[in-house]
Amino acid sequence: MPAGKLVCLGRNYAEHAKEMKAEVPSAPILFLKPSTALLAPGGKILLPSFSHELHHEVEMVVLIGTEGKQIPRDRAMAYVAGYAIGLDMTLRDVQAEAKKKGLPWSVAKGFDTSAPLSPFVEPRLVPDPHNLAISLKVNGVFRQQSNTRHMLFRVEDMISYISTVFTLEPGDMIFTGTPEGVGQVMPGDTLEAGLASVGTLTVTVGRAGE
Repeated sequence: MPAGKLVCLGRNYAEHAKEMKAEVPSAPILFLKPSTALLAPGGKILLPSFSHELHHEVEMVVLIGTEGKQIPRDRAMAYVAGYAIGLDMTLRDVQAEAKKKGLPWSVAKGFDTSAPLSPFVEPRLVPDPHNLAISLKVNGVFRQQSNTRHMLFRVEDMISYISTVFTLEPGDMIFTGTPEGVGQVMPGDTLEAGLASVGTLTVTVGRAGE
């Protein structure tokens, strides 16, 4: 299945919204990454020369297997083809400058290698996507530890809402938001993300052009 669009949720964990000094949303906050942001396990996240503050955000990722528009909430889970663990890498300095000027975040969120992703596992192997331990270690030390039960919006809520805005197509992926504990990583760091029932994802950090 070819990679489709990457639809990402912002502030889907209340504690993360708090650490970002932002309001807890009453409806999903959406942004997009291009498919060229994807990075396979074992790959290297490349920090662009125009940024000096790269942050990690670990997330459960949902794969869409069936096309749908205006999907009812009670039918939404039938559109799920798999689950993975991913990272929403963010150029925090670039994002902060864009926010200050009222500009889009596309560069800060969508640069090449900004979406490391594990292989997907079938839904039947994930008994409850809303009760999975999720974590991220940097150089062997835990930075983020939480559980998907703390998501503000459930998977069926996300799918139903997103499908009122964008037609969902096979190969589309939903990055479901990150829990608290986001922080900076540096070239040379090793990141290991984990999601119960799904597995782990390990990538490293480098500089673009080196």
